[in-house]
Amino acid sequence: MVTQITKGIKISVSTVFEGTYFKNYKLHYAFSYEITIENHSKDSVQLLSRHWEIYDSLNDLEIVDGEGVIGKKPVLKPGETHTYTSGCLLTSPHGAMHGWFNMVNFTTTRNFRVIVPAFRLNAPYALN
Repeated sequence: MVTQITKGIKISVSTVFEGTYFKNYKLHYAFSYEITIENHSKDSVQLLSRHWEIYDSLNDLEIVDGEGVIGKKPVLKPGETHTYTSGCLLTSPHGAMHGWFNMVNFTTTRNFRVIVPAFRLNAPYALN
């Protein structure tokens, strides 16, 4: 598990290799990741959008931007936590992701960026 705190918001990420799948006649490696967002600040915040940079050892960088996370824009009061699970497909058994969440602080009405630390996506049988 990797963790990072930005402006009082703690992000923790754990990953699971889910198996291989054929898609469009090509082998893909499926990974799930669970992200926990903890509000350690004194203000209520809301997650507005996300930005992902997905690296596959056999392909170019893929950038994914979108509103919220899995269709939600969670509001976290001080001390609250939000956990969600999502996933991605790679064309190789090795890759990595990192990115950020754009959030708003309800006290200051200012937007800010919370860093999601880089996490590896590795199929366990492919490691030496």
